[in-house]
Amino acid sequence: MTGTRIDKWLWAARFFKTREQASKACELQRILSNSQPAKPAREVRIGDMLHIKNESGEFDIEVFALSQQRGSASIAQTLYRETDESKEARRKAAEERKLVGPMAWTSAPSKRPNKRDRRLIHSFRGDR
Repeated sequence: MTGTRIDKWLWAARFFKTREQASKACELQRILSNSQPAKPAREVRIGDMLHIKNESGEFDIEVFALSQQRGSASIAQTLYRETDESKEARRKAAEERKLVGPMAWTSAPSKRPNKRDRRLIHSFRGDR
């Protein structure tokens, strides 16, 4: 096998839970293959450099092996190697998230809204 579809490979390498999510990421240009936006049908080959953006973060990886079947996580990790710069950037981003804390930019309301507050919320949203 000389190449495989990039959406199948991303799914097999466990970067996305479904092939549909991998295809959508390609369409939204969140996947770069050798610094070029990749369409879902683009062939990925051994030695290609991929830049992947997903919920977990941003990854810069080199393709080591090809697969069209989704296997266990330990098998999926043998398909690629993440660059040292990518690992360091993700580690720094995780530290920054820890420092900010969960939901630091919003605060929970101290009480339930009363009738007047609900009316203001509805008028703001354009309900009723």
